[in-house]
Amino acid sequence: MQAVGLQLPAGQPQAQPAPTGQFSFGGIMGVQSLKEVLAQDAKAAKERADTANSEPLVQNLVSHIRRHWDLAKYARREPEQQMLRALRSMRGEYDPEKLRVLKDQNSSEIYMMLFATKARQAKALLGDVLLGSEGEKPWLLRPSPVPELPPETQQTILAQAAQLVFEAEQGPMPMTQEEVMQLLRDAKSHAVAQAEIEARAQCARAEKKIDDMLSEGGFYEALDAFLDDLFVFKTAFIKGPIVRRTGVLTWVPQPDGTSEPEAVEENKAQWERVDPFNIYPAPWARNVQDGYLIERHRLSPSALSDLIGVDGYSDDAIRQVLDTHATGGLHEWLSVDMERATAEGRDTSFAHAGSDLIDALQYWGEVPGKILREWGMTEEEVPDQAKVYSVEAWLVGSWVIKAVINTDPLARRPYYGDSFERIPGAFWGTSLYDTVRDCEDMCNATARALANNMGISSGPQVWVNNDRLPNGEDITTMFPWKIWQTLSDPMGSTTPPIGFFQPSSNAAELMGVFEKFSALADEVSGIPRYMTGDGTAGGAGRTASGMSMMIGNAGKTVKKSLASIDMNVISPAIRGAYEFVMRYVGDPDMKGDLQIVARGAMSLVTKDTAQVRRNEFLMATANPIDMQIIGLDGRAALLREAAKTLDMNTEDIVPSASTVKLRAMQAQMQAQMQGANGTPPQQAPQGQPPEKRQLMNGAPATDNFQPQ
Repeated sequence: MQAVGLQLPAGQPQAQPAPTGQFSFGGIMGVQSLKEVLAQDAKAAKERADTANSEPLVQNLVSHIRRHWDLAKYARREPEQQMLRALRSMRGEYDPEKLRVLKDQNSSEIYMMLFATKARQAKALLGDVLLGSEGEKPWLLRPSPVPELPPETQQTILAQAAQLVFEAEQGPMPMTQEEVMQLLRDAKSHAVAQAEIEARAQCARAEKKIDDMLSEGGFYEALDAFLDDLFVFKTAFIKGPIVRRTGVLTWVPQPDGTSEPEAVEENKAQWERVDPFNIYPAPWARNVQDGYLIERHRLSPSALSDLIGVDGYSDDAIRQVLDTHATGGLHEWLSVDMERATAEGRDTSFAHAGSDLIDALQYWGEVPGKILREWGMTEEEVPDQAKVYSVEAWLVGSWVIKAVINTDPLARRPYYGDSFERIPGAFWGTSLYDTVRDCEDMCNATARALANNMGISSGPQVWVNNDRLPNGEDITTMFPWKIWQTLSDPMGSTTPPIGFFQPSSNAAELMGVFEKFSALADEVSGIPRYMTGDGTAGGAGRTASGMSMMIGNAGKTVKKSLASIDMNVISPAIRGAYEFVMRYVGDPDMKGDLQIVARGAMSLVTKDTAQVRRNEFLMATANPIDMQIIGLDGRAALLREAAKTLDMNTEDIVPSASTVKLRAMQAQMQAQMQGANGTPPQQAPQGQPPEKRQLMNGAPATDNFQPQ
């Protein structure tokens, strides 16, 4: 393409030659190609990023994160090796060193997978409680014991009480001070009862909304993956709520009556399972909220480019990372990556070759306010330079692509972790594999010895005198009716040239050892085989009541794990979701005095017997006296709860509370109209109690009721 210039009038100064690649329009405007503009923008972004990341403050932050990263990597070496052994055990594979020894010994490589079986049994038990069936949740919301009365309700109570006192004073018999106080107390009790009813209704609405947000955000899927990690790794983790911009398919109505799909992006709160191999705590940390915490991410270039324009991220630094590593990737080379790929059965020949993934370190720690102010944060964001602030920073290579103050008011991190057995004061707990590891090793050793012994004792062993065999005789093959050719002994010995003997079998003794350690694994893990129907229990387990008692006793270990999950994962996670709605959604159904109750351990106790007890209660209250107490509303509530557990549509079976009240009012009005017209209401047969007559007539029963 040739440069094009405008012809200037005579006497006008001629334009200076345009720089290479630019086109000058009469010296007034320079024009560049799109390629050159993009190249200059990229160069400017690189210069800005290099300048920003070369500043002492940024480099100090990089060094700070790198130093913590090195400390965390070194401190986690032993726990990650133990988690690798558990991962291999889950797949039924020996450690490389032990496998090499077995091959050198020509030993059997059989693996009994005792731990994998226990992990599946434990997941089935806890998953049935925490995940359950449709409509069941491992948590619930409850109103505060003393609900707060709104100001308008308090004013209504005072007005009603004043009116009652005024009417009482105007009567023929003036009220005493004690009677007035009792009247006020009754009015307040009535108002508090109404407030409790409204609080429960509001609590139910808030519970549905939070459950809907958890379902759409993948909380229950993350909880299911968390349970898989809980029994394999030393500590399992869930993270959330994390606000992500995700695509949603919507259907837009068209003029012709049809609907067309349209993809839109929405900000949604999400939860996810965090890989324990990607969590690096401080060496002195006791939990995810203690010390600093680093999560290792592996991002694709597209995922990293999606962060451009997002608040809190440095666009220039992200562009520089993409420009440098978009095609070749950027990796924090760790030996555990190759070992983990081998343990998971993945191909390791191309573990990093050709990978365009970019490793990023998400750092949660503390930074002095002075550095943050010099960093560029405002005085409003960092009011006190001497104070230490909790921050979230993302480090990619030598670029800090994000650095913001933790937005949580209590500086909490959105991580929740727990172990199969917690160790007081330790970040990494004890996994189910750590509990049954010795028993599994003994069972594997016994199984290998049994396989080797059975192979040796499966047939006769042969000894041969090679000097008395003719040349070319095959001594490696033996089959029925084989003819052995031999030579005479030149020394005249009568010793047979070939002998046979049968090695002894130790199968019975080895099987006894195997059964002993297999049963010991049931004891140390607290998960007997009969709890999942995979075995028989002798003694008391031969009867239904005895088996129920044994399962109840054995379930104490499971209840302990459930109680720990309730305390360290379910409750804080739901609290985080509730606070997220309170802070950012502003839903009027949400109140600050709602209480979150995790009921994992509680549901394990009541789940098997709740329906039986509910049916017994229904039958026990199906009488006229109890009906006067609970009323139609209470009876409808009981039927509604019973129908829920039977997977029925309660709205089609049991009318709503408002419908029940409307029907009662209609019946009462009909009875009053019949009485006003002189028509006697429908009467109960003679001899029935007054309570029964009340149900038929629609009028309250009294002891002196007489049929008309």
